[in-house]
Amino acid sequence: MTAYAVFLRGVNVGGINLRMADVKTALSELPVTGVSTLLASGNAVLRSDLSAAELKEAVQGALRKSFGYDAWVIVMTADDVDATVGACTYPADDDTTHAYVTLSTDPSVLDELWELAESGGTQHTRLSPVATAWLAPVGGTLDSPMGKATGKAKYKATTTTRNLRTLLKVQSALAKLP
Repeated sequence: MTAYAVFLRGVNVGGINLRMADVKTALSELPVTGVSTLLASGNAVLRSDLSAAELKEAVQGALRKSFGYDAWVIVMTADDVDATVGACTYPADDDTTHAYVTLSTDPSVLDELWELAESGGTQHTRLSPVATAWLAPVGGTLDSPMGKATGKAKYKATTTTRNLRTLLKVQSALAKLP
């Protein structure tokens, strides 16, 4: 069975409030094992024999059915999470800036966000075809050019952003899966 991280888009913001215990229950009804949720922002780890694409469709369907909202998720293997975290050269903890990673199912969307970051002066680096890391000042994430760009509705079906510290916690949870 493959170990996967599942990143839910837009959970516990904008009126979509889900209890992670309820998310765990919904995911546990799928052909998966070892479901564990992390943090209130919509992160889960699990194992499945499904492909990443099949798991993504199954999870989105389960969330839509269970919670009645237009659910979008990003699914990554443990190896992909390891590679993404390993490629990021930004510090996870800094007193003045926070490191974020935007994940996408569509590399062309990250290309578009890359151009927005360039024009907005955001320090950023491409980690892979489906991941971009960027920095924002502490307390200014939502007002940063990338914060504003990634929050746009047109990106909700294909992207989600996590603090690098969150990705490290997800990586650790994946390593502990039975």
